[in-house]
Amino acid sequence: MQKTPLALQRTYPTVDFQAIPSACFVLEEKRLRENLELIKFVQEESGAQIILALKGFAMFGAFPLIRKYLSGTASSGLYEARLGYEEFGGEVHCFSTAYFEDEFEDILRYSDHLSFNSLNQWERFKPRVQHASKKISCAIRINPEYAEVTTDLYNPCIPGSRLGQTAPHFGDQLPEGIEGLHFHTLCESDSYALERTLAAIEDRFGKLLHQAKWVNMGGGHLMTREGYDVAHLIRVLKQFQEKYDVKVILEPGAAIAWQTGYLVTTVQDIFDSQGIQAVIIDASISAHMPDCIEMPYKPKILGAYDAVPTATAYRIGGSTCLAGDYVGDYRFDRPLQIGNRLVFDDMMHYTMVKTTFFNGVRHPSLGIWHEDGSFELVRKFSYEDYRSKLS
Repeated sequence: MQKTPLALQRTYPTVDFQAIPSACFVLEEKRLRENLELIKFVQEESGAQIILALKGFAMFGAFPLIRKYLSGTASSGLYEARLGYEEFGGEVHCFSTAYFEDEFEDILRYSDHLSFNSLNQWERFKPRVQHASKKISCAIRINPEYAEVTTDLYNPCIPGSRLGQTAPHFGDQLPEGIEGLHFHTLCESDSYALERTLAAIEDRFGKLLHQAKWVNMGGGHLMTREGYDVAHLIRVLKQFQEKYDVKVILEPGAAIAWQTGYLVTTVQDIFDSQGIQAVIIDASISAHMPDCIEMPYKPKILGAYDAVPTATAYRIGGSTCLAGDYVGDYRFDRPLQIGNRLVFDDMMHYTMVKTTFFNGVRHPSLGIWHEDGSFELVRKFSYEDYRSKLS
């Protein structure tokens, strides 16, 4: 009998946005639990291990719920490794583009699995790993020279990439002491992109796969997105593990917190700018939603639509002095007014982990809308938080 549906059925948000202080990132606990239930199903059916990538979602106020479903965390360096070790518990998997001499003893203390970005890094730190006080399983990150990511900023396989080693550097044998292989080439991708990626990896690294004990397939597996073929993902993972007799590890960032929360903002000013209504909110796209500019993409605002020539266009902008601190043009069923709430949807993953205090603008608070209908203000930022980042 199927343990849980193979697709999520999203419901309209039940959050009382007027009851939340502005500006504020708000996690909807119910939606996070729904994501975790599906991810748990994938783990149980496929036999793969799925861990939380802190680079995508590190709201440790939600860790008590997440650790009921996931066994550990993936980190990108010392601070994330320590956060995973101290706040989440369980296994800590660490990959860094370069480990630093003065941090490596702490990295060893917090980590259970280490992935090295190059053979040079492995040779440099191998003696310290081998003399560590506990067993640490190590891997090398590989570059399959194949990726389906169309934005170069997020493509780790562009020519001259600094992420991972290509096949000719290995020969036919894994380096002594290396038990795993690690790749990360997906970005909000489906299971068919993974299947094609694995074909490229098998073509280039097949001999090494037969020698490995585990393969970390990184993140980018957006299994909680509507329409994702979860059954196909399970088949792909099972077949790969059976073929190579390896343990598979996934470390999704976006999939954990996909469509689980919002950024609640308030309109502070509206004025005409050459026929477009310029809107200023009490948050910043540049400082608080940087992926909208980096990717770029236009986020959904609840109750808003894309602008059209026949309706009033509102250009939603942030509170910094950056000319490009705006997210695009929208229309609304009713004219916007100062004091109206604007709620940006799907603002949990790759948002809080990337925010800045640019211009010294007020940073949005952090909160959780619990399943019982109560709101918990987890963190409110202050001048001291801004000052502490400076000299």
